[in-house]
Amino acid sequence: MGSKIYVGGLPYSTTEQQLSDLFAVHGAVTSSRIITDKFTGQSRGFGFVEMSSDSEAQAAITALNGTELGGRTLTVNEARPQEPRSGGGGGRGGRGGSGGDRY
Repeated sequence: MGSKIYVGGLPYSTTEQQLSDLFAVHGAVTSSRIITDKFTGQSRGFGFVEMSSDSEAQAAITALNGTELGGRTLTVNEARPQEPRSGGGGGRGGRGGSGGDRY
């Protein structure tokens, strides 16, 4: 079981391969993922890297947190589990106003 790392402050042009290469110096990378906007496909400036061991992940966090990549300062730390989101939105089907259906 590996350790998942959050990487923030990434330049928007960073690829998953570049992210993987950056962390590979510190140990075996099992996966890397850049988070993108679901509508535009553009990078959101952060991602996740999973490394094969906790000790390699800790070494990468220590070495890379606060360093610069492409003119931006990286925030690198242990990823926290995703918090559950509320349903949000809801509403009344987009009709707005009151009165329900009109005949």
